[in-house]
Amino acid sequence: MTERFPGYDVLDKRNGPSWNEKTRSVINGRLVIDRQKRSFLSPEGWIVLTAVCARIAPQNAKRHNPVPIEAVLDQKLLAGLAEGYRDTRLPAAPLAWSTGLLAIDDEARLRSGEVFAKLTAVDQDTVLTLISKAEVRSSLWSDLPPELFFRKRLLHDIVSIYYAFPAAWNEIGFGGPASPRGYVRMGFDRRDPWEAVEASDGNKAKARKENARIR
Repeated sequence: MTERFPGYDVLDKRNGPSWNEKTRSVINGRLVIDRQKRSFLSPEGWIVLTAVCARIAPQNAKRHNPVPIEAVLDQKLLAGLAEGYRDTRLPAAPLAWSTGLLAIDDEARLRSGEVFAKLTAVDQDTVLTLISKAEVRSSLWSDLPPELFFRKRLLHDIVSIYYAFPAAWNEIGFGGPASPRGYVRMGFDRRDPWEAVEASDGNKAKARKENARIR
């Protein structure tokens, strides 16, 4: 994959004017989460979740510190943390996820004879696509609308967690929290001096040099 913002690391701003103490504390806490720690999900559910995350938000195998999507979600489910609202057609998040992961595995077995984690990437995508369209066979979906679970829990939770971490911010050139510095140049194709420079044809070296200076 082509590096869009070469040389840019939002963590270089950690001790600069872009972040206040509260921001540093929150982000530092995220960076030390044990990505292997499981407290709520069953071992089977964790395996399915890991395989699903790899399809929804694939991470570069060479990434030094992968976003701990599974661990963060597991912690939230254990604590009962939620957005403060939910679609009433879905159960609360802990039950929705516990049921949904087992249903994904059962769906894979019914269609291929293998658990979800053992399917090829193409076959995993096929199973997830069918679930997103409510074209399911498993009886485990009886109290859990598959298309709503896919859209309002699976996609929502996985993607939200992924983009709450600096590694994902670097990929999209996000400058990090707006407090206390704030953003001024809000129009299209405008950037504040502390925002990342996107590389284009012929200017990758220049972008890398500029991004290395951003604090």
